[in-house]
Amino acid sequence: MNVTVYCVGKVKEDFYRRAVEEYSKRLSRYCRLQIVEVADEKIPDHAGLSELEQIRNKEGERLLSKMREDSFLIVLAIEGEKMDSICFSETLDSLFVRGVSDIGFVIGGSVGLSEEILKRADLKLSFSDMTFPHQLMRVILLEQVYRAYRIMRGEPYHK
Repeated sequence: MNVTVYCVGKVKEDFYRRAVEEYSKRLSRYCRLQIVEVADEKIPDHAGLSELEQIRNKEGERLLSKMREDSFLIVLAIEGEKMDSICFSETLDSLFVRGVSDIGFVIGGSVGLSEEILKRADLKLSFSDMTFPHQLMRVILLEQVYRAYRIMRGEPYHK
C-alpha cells in the first residue's frame, strides 16, 4: 500500500518535525509513506478575496502537478465527512479490499484548497469543525492513519 500526503508548505517547528518523523517510522511497518510538499504562497497583509483565490489556485496547481492520476484522493476539508477512528479505519480497509493500492491525502495551506483540488477529491474528510495549523494537521493525520492500521490489524493502540 502506498500512502502519500500532499502538503502546502514545510514543517518549520522542530517538535512538529519530530512527531512527523515518529509517525512516519511507525507507519513504515504498514505502508510505503511519502510526504510531498509544495511551496506555499506569501499572503499579503489585507489580501482581498480575489488575491486569496489566486493563492489557492497557485498552490492547487502545484499540488495537482505532483499527484498520481490513479490515486484515491482524500482531501482534508472542514466541510468534509466526519468519522471516528474506527470508521476511518474501516473506510481505508474497504479501499484496500476494493484493490486501491495508492491513497493520497491532501492538506491545504493557510487559505484553504482550490476548487480544482476539491473537485479532484474522491473523499472529503473533516477532522473537526475547528481550524488547525497545517503543520499540526500533518501530525494529526499521520497519527490517525497509524491508528487506522492498528485497528485494521486488531493490534492494541491506546497512546
